[in-house]
Amino acid sequence: MVQMQVNIPATLDKAVADQLKKDEKEMAQKLQREGKWRDLWRVVGQYANVSIFNVSGNDELHNILSALPLYPFMSISVTPLTQHPSAIAQIG
Repeated sequence: MVQMQVNIPATLDKAVADQLKKDEKEMAQKLQREGKWRDLWRVVGQYANVSIFNVSGNDELHNILSALPLYPFMSISVTPLTQHPSAIAQIG
């Protein structure tokens, strides 16, 4: 589970910020189609999200997160999760 808070500085050129947001959306959707970025939830009232990733390990997650266009402007918190034995749905 990854919590991301985005803090784009007001001093960043609007055209640059808009391009970064466009690139971020494209990358996020690509990763979702690939099954790597399983869930993406907006935190109400914030420029933030809570996401669930399905990756092979810490290195892959780090590589994905650090490649995000908005990464330089993010505060990120990672909580490792594993399948709960009582869960009906199984990760496959």
